[in-house]
Amino acid sequence: MKNFLITGGAGFIGSNFVVSLLNKYLDYHVVVYDKLTYAGNLENLLQVTDNPRYTFVKGDICDATLVSETVQKHQIDTIVNFAAETHVDRSIMDADAFMNTNVQGTYVLLETARKLGLERFHQISTDEVYGDVPEGIASLESDPVAPRSPYAASKASGDLMTLAFYTTYQLPVTITRGANNIGPYQYPEKVVPLFATNAIDNIPLPVYGDGRQKRDYQYVLDHCRAVDRVLHQGKIGEIYNIGTGHEMENMTMVRIILDTLGKPESLIRHVEDRPGHDRRYSLNVEKIQDLGWEPKHSLAQAIELTAQWYRDNEWWWRKIKEGDFQTYYEAQYGDRLRAAQ
Repeated sequence: MKNFLITGGAGFIGSNFVVSLLNKYLDYHVVVYDKLTYAGNLENLLQVTDNPRYTFVKGDICDATLVSETVQKHQIDTIVNFAAETHVDRSIMDADAFMNTNVQGTYVLLETARKLGLERFHQISTDEVYGDVPEGIASLESDPVAPRSPYAASKASGDLMTLAFYTTYQLPVTITRGANNIGPYQYPEKVVPLFATNAIDNIPLPVYGDGRQKRDYQYVLDHCRAVDRVLHQGKIGEIYNIGTGHEMENMTMVRIILDTLGKPESLIRHVEDRPGHDRRYSLNVEKIQDLGWEPKHSLAQAIELTAQWYRDNEWWWRKIKEGDFQTYYEAQYGDRLRAAQ
């Protein structure tokens, strides 16, 4: 593996992975292939813009012709698929884009990898494919998927197609299912950057329901190291969970953000919960630990570092939260916040 196509590489996790890959492996070449939808941002890649081993191609992963041309032109041997519509709330509002990108797009990439005989295809997935996890249980990679949102269902479909290409065509694939990623360059529709940026501006934080849902908040650079480990040491055809192996209630996360930023709890607003909101995710991460990987950051440290990054980088997020973002925010939270007053 030396010539990588990183789809969705201008997004949150993808851009962090691209930077870490180029910094670590000085003989690797990376082509970022990204449609630059609302969540894709070339400013996420400023650190590598002038790197001669980095190339950017604007494109849709559903465009089979352009995907194939790009792979052949740049002699790609490995695809890492970060490209996805990822926000559960948006999938509830309009699921079409999720079906197109996360299902059809993944198929196009797999079929390209098969036809051109690529060395590796790696699928980035999510713990949400396991659905709501009861207390006392941590999801294993062998557990059946039980998605409960259009987003989770679309990602589970991509996973199943990836495994089918391994079984049917012997395509060399691996899959990682990550817990909630947080850190630099995450689009502020997601809960931690949304709450951090709202708190900075003294705007109410819309907490769904009682706020006692449980999540594993992992720092994005830990996740990137784990994907790297699976690419280089993981077993072909296998799935690996990635997370800290711990979870916390959302209200605890909220209070860490407020404490880090020196803001009062009076900013908290409990609002109507979203439909089908999973109460708990929990991953068993022993399989990735067996490869010698451990997270470097606890949940609390990840939340603190993320809040601090948004405090220190208003240049990046402030212009994002203007314009179209405000339309989305009003549609998602406007009535909820007014009802909570």
